[in-house]
Amino acid sequence: MTRQARRWTLSVGPLVALLVGVATIPTYGQAGAGQNWEWKTYGADLRSTRYAPLDQINATNFSKLEVAWRFKTDHLGPRPEYQLQATPLVVGGVMYSTAGTRRAVVALDAKTGEQLWMHSLNEGKRGEAAPRQLSGRGLTYWSDGKGDDRIIYVTPGYQMVALNAKNGYRVTGFGKDGIVDLKLEDDQQMDLVTGEVGLHAAPVVAKNVIVIGAAHQTGGVPKSKTNEKGYVRGFDVRTGKRLWIFHTIPRPGEFGNDTWLNDSWSYTGNAGVWAQMSIDEESDTVFMPVELPTGDYSGMHRPGNNLFGESIVAVDLFTGKRKWHYQLVHHGLWDMDIPCAPIIADITVDGRPIKAVMQPTKQGWLYVFDRITGKPVWPIEERPVEKGTVPGEWYAPTQPFVTKPPAYEVQGVAEKDLIDFTPELKAEALKIVANYKMGPIFTPPVVSTWPRPLATLMLPAATGGANWQGGAFDPETKMFYIFTNNAVTPLGLTPPAAGRSDMAYVQGTARNPDAAPPTGRGGGGGGGEGGGGLTVQGLPLIKPPYGRISAIDLNKGDLVWQIAHGETPDNVKNHPALKGLTIPRTGRQGRIGVLVTRSLLIAGEGGFITTPQGRGAYMRAYDKATGKEVGAVYMPAPQTGSPMTYMLDGVQYLTIAISGPGYSGELVTYKLGS
Repeated sequence: MTRQARRWTLSVGPLVALLVGVATIPTYGQAGAGQNWEWKTYGADLRSTRYAPLDQINATNFSKLEVAWRFKTDHLGPRPEYQLQATPLVVGGVMYSTAGTRRAVVALDAKTGEQLWMHSLNEGKRGEAAPRQLSGRGLTYWSDGKGDDRIIYVTPGYQMVALNAKNGYRVTGFGKDGIVDLKLEDDQQMDLVTGEVGLHAAPVVAKNVIVIGAAHQTGGVPKSKTNEKGYVRGFDVRTGKRLWIFHTIPRPGEFGNDTWLNDSWSYTGNAGVWAQMSIDEESDTVFMPVELPTGDYSGMHRPGNNLFGESIVAVDLFTGKRKWHYQLVHHGLWDMDIPCAPIIADITVDGRPIKAVMQPTKQGWLYVFDRITGKPVWPIEERPVEKGTVPGEWYAPTQPFVTKPPAYEVQGVAEKDLIDFTPELKAEALKIVANYKMGPIFTPPVVSTWPRPLATLMLPAATGGANWQGGAFDPETKMFYIFTNNAVTPLGLTPPAAGRSDMAYVQGTARNPDAAPPTGRGGGGGGGEGGGGLTVQGLPLIKPPYGRISAIDLNKGDLVWQIAHGETPDNVKNHPALKGLTIPRTGRQGRIGVLVTRSLLIAGEGGFITTPQGRGAYMRAYDKATGKEVGAVYMPAPQTGSPMTYMLDGVQYLTIAISGPGYSGELVTYKLGS
């Protein structure tokens, strides 16, 4: 069979096919103690720490890393993928990953990158209409310890598939021929082809229970205030049978239903868990980071605080019953979805040991709770916030404010935050923001009016702050690390165009009725790989850093250090208005997950820059205690999936997913040179 024919068989049919000559996966013998360390779950462990107790790669040799192997993903779908967000797993000497535009699953030899088997499901129109497509962010592994080893993932069309980890065949005793249709048994009616629900995150599994969340369409204008609800469910890992369901929008008689006034619970949708979840196996607790309900910026159709929107919810692993919850944003109007996995940690505060769970957020706060009781470790205060002026909107009078740890990103927009490289640039920035409403965090959106106010300026932007990559935690030093973006979202509301939506207001900006449609916003459109959003002569409106890494001591609740992460973008470095000025490293925007090991903090860069090795980006290593850079390795494209590491037969490897405009998705694995 030709390579082309094999590719057709693998990527088109709904059945699993094996590459010719690869019927089994080689068995790797167990080396001596300390010779193997596996990355078995998306976040390294069920606690989502993204920590590996390895130090063969360290400050003295990081810059000497060489490519061990690379795996291009172009053949894993009908077209190349330019946004590979996967974090692979490594178990038993085999790397498993999702990749490609049909979200294929591949098994690779973790030493060489050789493809061992591949699974791909062609879902036809169902997959093509899905709101969450491409490779997704990962998959999960389960074993009964007796030879039944499985890979479980969710397709773009919202089907859960169980594969035999040894050969890639579907597990026939799971669901129907290895597939569970997640649009069924969801306590609501959904069209099987066009239902706006899916999932990018990896399933999470513990003690024979798989937990699955739900995601909806990203961005854009909601078609309706009515949408599918993002319920969370538990399934039996062996059979695929549904064990429980948690209604993230409570039904009558359920806790929290009274926070939905005027029966708005009945038609409002979303409130899914599109981010990663974490599990505490000691207490059999699942921690669910819930997004906000429909829609992101307008909530007049859903009066009330709207539990469990924008809440962290702790439920029983085996029953799905609520143990506790904490709502981080009441009646959200800012798209402050909880975007990433809660991190489970054991810390000591003022001499008292605490079983904690911490939640990074878009708004730049780390919320820290006792994971058993749900009580905040440090006070979170309900403070009055400004009431908005959008006609018909319902406003929460207070919002929760974290008192400790301090915010790791700038919150709200003030004059002091504007670009100030030169007096002239600062003056231009002031002219631009005069057309907008500025204020602290939780300043409400405004109806966009020409000539002003065009919008409320929101910082961090609707994409964060933190986003789906989340943070990392060192259980030995009790330090938390996270990458964040520093950019502004102009948040204005306008009535939708006729027939576009049944909502009264959607995100938009008023236009000058006497002028041609503008080509950009405010000072000239997006900021590329710098700070994004509004610009001044093409430079970000807000002063740098545009991307940074922060370190927080969780025993003390103190911010220990912050650094700009990523080289200064070319459009900033070479800007004529900055000629002759010394500009410190600004950092760069990106979707950057960090990795912490026994010896280093590691993160790749977002966006392309010009380097001595050519156009590309760097993966950088930092001293965990100080943030000092101790090494860098060139990558031909920016990081788009989070880095992971493993040790196999005494050799430590480091794998990262890279891609970008003009550079299709690739897994690149590094090790020390011989």
